[in-house]
Amino acid sequence: MINQIIIAFAISFLLSIILTLAVRQIAIRFKIFDLPNAERKIHQTPIPLLGGIAVFLSFALALLLLTYGTNWIIGGFILPKHIWGIISAGLVLIIGGALDDIYNLKPKFQIIFPVIAALIIISFGIGISHVRNPFGGIISFLNWQFILFWFQGIPYKITLFADLFTLIWLMGMMHTTKLLDGLDGLVSGITAIASLIIFAVSLNKIVAQPNTALMALILAGAFAGFLIFNWHPAKIFLGESGSLFAGLMIGVLAIISGSKVATTLLIMGIPILDVLWIIIRRIFKRKKVSIGDSKHLHFRLLDVGFSQRQAVLFLYSLTALFGLAALFLQTFGKLIAMIVLSIVMIILAVYLVIIYQYKKINFKK
Repeated sequence: MINQIIIAFAISFLLSIILTLAVRQIAIRFKIFDLPNAERKIHQTPIPLLGGIAVFLSFALALLLLTYGTNWIIGGFILPKHIWGIISAGLVLIIGGALDDIYNLKPKFQIIFPVIAALIIISFGIGISHVRNPFGGIISFLNWQFILFWFQGIPYKITLFADLFTLIWLMGMMHTTKLLDGLDGLVSGITAIASLIIFAVSLNKIVAQPNTALMALILAGAFAGFLIFNWHPAKIFLGESGSLFAGLMIGVLAIISGSKVATTLLIMGIPILDVLWIIIRRIFKRKKVSIGDSKHLHFRLLDVGFSQRQAVLFLYSLTALFGLAALFLQTFGKLIAMIVLSIVMIILAVYLVIIYQYKKINFKK
């Protein structure tokens, strides 16, 4: 297993480095840049986009190589159709994200591609069949099943509640990482950390899914290789496609590792709570939810004096801390940890606002 781990990570990591360099040159050649022309954009010079293409291609190529060149990936919860579903969904996000990076699509057009990607994942048989009740037992979503057709002995069906819950889950994860993408290296690093934790969860004796673990490791390698060029000061950005692909894959890995929704909620707790707070705030102030601003937690950290690197490392640490806690907690324990995380988030948010207002008043003086 050690050899498999090294090979899986090394292939995607090296591919990511090579492809990121190539994609960066293409973005520069065709002048596809993220311009510092909005409130939430804190970089001072134009930065090449399209980084998501490099991450996706390195992940997809490594996954296909290990799927059809070895017997390491297929088995357990992973079927060949799942591999092609993931790659197809990722390709849709890459196409949509590239179009947005080039033409700056309106929000009503941007959302089309994540919806299609989520529906592809569902149609290829990846879905949340149940979640564990923190007070005991499980909550099943397998009622109301309708078989559409059979192919090669495998039924393709609609499971109403499971499919609806999966759609909401994947859309939520994709938009969490999309809105999180505000500082150099933040999304790519957190995705790598989340993937490594899911890798460890999949190797747990209770879960025992080494093939899922390797898929998570391939994703970690792809984002880790990209992070070399995305770390502050960034030489290339993920762009729309990369930030959405990060959320899609975290959401998918949570499903195929045995519906580890609670675990993933804990890993991604800080970004999720931050996004929920921003959405509630925008609704309360009657602002468009789809329009970005500089009120996210990572921007608040900058407001009180953190450097970009310090803010990113601080958020890495919180992600890793609560993610590692998920490795040792059962479902009820994870619920308690989520409550603790929510309290930490509230205290942190209040503290940052107070410090920011204090510095603002003193600056005026």
